[in-house]
Amino acid sequence: MSRSILIELAFDSIKEILQTKELIDKDTLLHTYPLLKEQVPIELNIYVANKLHGSYKAHAKKTLLEDIILGSKIAAFEANKPLKIREFLQTEIEIILQTPGGVISHRA
Repeated sequence: MSRSILIELAFDSIKEILQTKELIDKDTLLHTYPLLKEQVPIELNIYVANKLHGSYKAHAKKTLLEDIILGSKIAAFEANKPLKIREFLQTEIEIILQTPGGVISHRA
């Protein structure tokens, strides 16, 4: 089963830092997934070996695309200690969206 686009975007955001190269084509993502243009309150948690490594919360002031990219980088690298490459292999990301229809949560 493939990961959701939101989880994949979060992982790619972290990979951009670890690999020091741009991997995310924002224009294509926004065209393909219009939902990423929405402003939705989110919580993003990063777990390494099932332990919380870092967290990010946003109150819908940016687009979902911007919040996931920024939130992933903050949770990974501005937490108690920056995420290491070897830890990345054990990483799971949880994204919680506060939508008008209720809470949507996904972890992978």
